[in-house]
Amino acid sequence: MAEHQTFEHDVIVIGAGGAGLRAAIEASAAGVSVGLICKSLLGKAHTVMAEGGMAAAIANVDERDNWKVHFSDTMRGGQYVNNWRMAELHAKEAPDRVRELEAWGAVFDRTKDGKILQRNFGGHKYPRLAHVGDRTGLEMIRTLQDHGIHQGIDVHMEVTVIALLKDGDRVSGALAYERERGRFKVFKAKAVVLATGGIGRAFKISSNSWEYTGDGHSLAYHAGAELQDMEFVQFHPTGMVYPPSVRGILVTEGVRGEGGILKNNQGKRFMFDDIPELYKDQTADNPEEGWKYTQGDKASRRPPELLTRDHVARCIVREIREGRGSPNGGVFLDIAWIKEKRGDAETHIKKKLPSMYHQFKELADIDITKEPMEVGPTTHYVMGGIRVDAESQMSTVAGLFAAGECAVGLHGANRLGGNSLSDLLVFGKRAGEHAATFAKKHGEVTVDEGQIASCTRAALLPFESGRTENPYEIQADLQEMMQDKVGIVRTEDEMLEAISGVAELRARAEKAGAPGNIEYNPGWHTALDLDNLLTVSEAIARSAVERKESRGAQFREDYPDKDPEMSKFNIVTRKLEDGSMEVVRRDIPEITPELSEIIKEMG
Repeated sequence: MAEHQTFEHDVIVIGAGGAGLRAAIEASAAGVSVGLICKSLLGKAHTVMAEGGMAAAIANVDERDNWKVHFSDTMRGGQYVNNWRMAELHAKEAPDRVRELEAWGAVFDRTKDGKILQRNFGGHKYPRLAHVGDRTGLEMIRTLQDHGIHQGIDVHMEVTVIALLKDGDRVSGALAYERERGRFKVFKAKAVVLATGGIGRAFKISSNSWEYTGDGHSLAYHAGAELQDMEFVQFHPTGMVYPPSVRGILVTEGVRGEGGILKNNQGKRFMFDDIPELYKDQTADNPEEGWKYTQGDKASRRPPELLTRDHVARCIVREIREGRGSPNGGVFLDIAWIKEKRGDAETHIKKKLPSMYHQFKELADIDITKEPMEVGPTTHYVMGGIRVDAESQMSTVAGLFAAGECAVGLHGANRLGGNSLSDLLVFGKRAGEHAATFAKKHGEVTVDEGQIASCTRAALLPFESGRTENPYEIQADLQEMMQDKVGIVRTEDEMLEAISGVAELRARAEKAGAPGNIEYNPGWHTALDLDNLLTVSEAIARSAVERKESRGAQFREDYPDKDPEMSKFNIVTRKLEDGSMEVVRRDIPEITPELSEIIKEMG
């Protein structure tokens, strides 16, 4: 058996983004020993890429906002397959979590009277996103880290978890390895919190960084937990399309929140061509009114660029497919036009969107204060994840908790922009709190040396001779297939081909080799990531086939309409004893009369 180093904690948190840090802080505050494991360096979490802001009904800009409106917006955006209790908790608790972050040192943009400034964002009725220019996620991570390092948390950087360990039906820790030296580490714990983020690297075009290989989803699935809503993958409408080296990098929705408009190659503002009936009474009928209503007195009005992300992404795809796209396969996003209203557009844009200005200037040699950007949809976020209890965030495996993007429930079929950052705070806190309580209430766990030996043997297989498949090629082939066959527009035939393709790629992955030494070997790391990517890809494709309708982020060309019957359940995937994946339907519990009345009241 390979040698390993052992660490013992009451609670281990896997993932050091917003949810992981907030969970670790809360667990430590409860007086338990906490270990924090991050795949990359502390501070490089994907949360820093969240630019637009965090949604919370503080009502600093529009006094009509409150938790009931936020709850209703979230449910409507999620097409009513959300976990309604999570949506309620999030809407009620987000303001306190934002104010708490401010008390810990977060420096938000301010209104003229010194309150936290809030901006418009897609799907939100009122200006609701507390922000720091377009660097909100970065400020969140800075604040949580600065606060967290004083809490006595043990941090393990550049460590990747490859398996969860179990003591009977209960989680007992995790097996991991150092990315630099390849040495194995065992983390013994009474409770585990997964906060590993998303699955974007399963697709060719993605805003996600290299860490997003579905680790938490796969770890939980193989440990016996259930995944839910995996068919709902959000394609953000605006990623960079040029130059090719930066294709997919996020262009924050904050550009549209500050007045950016979408145009095709004919100069037409095409979003006015396809406004859902649900939103027509909230939408101005020409560009000038769109801008006035966004920034003026009637803050409940919306320009069509701020419709939900799934809708905007499909409209962009339509323009590109019908030959009205930009030269590099996207459409045009224009913020420079606000000079017609503001005069000094350059100062305003550089103040409100500093990262976007520098990103386009340095990467594409485009000055967004003077010319439009080329943008197109990019794989951005997965609404699906580990099925958890709304109150505690515990999964269907005892002692295993999840929060953030790798957990499921809050967002339903489509996430509203800005809900992700407040999601991290609200449910990261809850996961840490309840993990600590679980660790205190339940006795010691036993780590099974047989499990460790089996997992380490499997992890070292790529070093065996005769393994001729290249892990990089397998990953590239998977990304290409998922982009083409399980992308923005789906059909059953193509998705069934993808399911067969996953099986073929899995057979190739079993022959993947990583020549060289265990130290400093990215080929080995890629080989180990393949099982995670294949697991989540199969779950996405199988769930999407099962949901025979178009809802939220899932658009099926062969079933273009919503089916009311399919609003009554969620699609769940779980691992059977023979290793195969089962797809089942779970009825959504009936919403309380009080919350149902709120939705009706808010229209």
